[in-house]
Amino acid sequence: MSLFTNRRQAGRMLAAALGKYVGRSDLLVLALPRGGVPVAYEVARSLRAPLDVFVVRKLGVPGHTELAMGALASGGLCVLNDDVVRSLGIREQDIRNTASAESQELERRERAYRGQRAPVAVAGKTVILIDDGLATGSTMRAAIQALRQRDPARIVAAVPVAALDTCAELSHETDEMVCATTPEPFFAVGRWYEDFSQTSDEEVGALLEAARRTQEQREHDPSPRAEGP
Repeated sequence: MSLFTNRRQAGRMLAAALGKYVGRSDLLVLALPRGGVPVAYEVARSLRAPLDVFVVRKLGVPGHTELAMGALASGGLCVLNDDVVRSLGIREQDIRNTASAESQELERRERAYRGQRAPVAVAGKTVILIDDGLATGSTMRAAIQALRQRDPARIVAAVPVAALDTCAELSHETDEMVCATTPEPFFAVGRWYEDFSQTSDEEVGALLEAARRTQEQREHDPSPRAEGP
């Protein structure tokens, strides 16, 4: 039995769980692409907040790419899992080679999603970091660690659906963890969506552009009716 029709509908449900943040002047919504963007679009729209992406690329252990030794994030931030690196004796050159390959894809996505626009500044902001769900939480964990290096005032990680244990674990790594639903047994994120088809680069770009136009309209006319229906 699915909980959500699609990511946009899940975003509207998640927005209801984040209602206390609506209209805050220091608020910024960051989406983990690609799947987190449709969810975050609805949250940003409901909370009347600007939207941007925070691109994260896992650094897989050479020969065992499913195991993360770290991650790269927007702005060139690199976070390493020192325990994994040390226990497996991973060489610095291997880390550099992996990071170089992943940075090319990260930069491609940044250009595709944002064009020439600079990332939204996060220093001193209350940041709501959003994905479409959490299974192991490895990507969200890396994003939180990388985002800390950019000095936000507060990080709120938020998802429509998550494994209960993962939600509990991540609550110790962020200022607030919001998991709208934690069904058991969990199985996988896609299990809880009727439509969990892959989000395209084109959809990400279109939603970010729509959010940018809405934000410009808010700044021109801050009344709620400026956004239309």
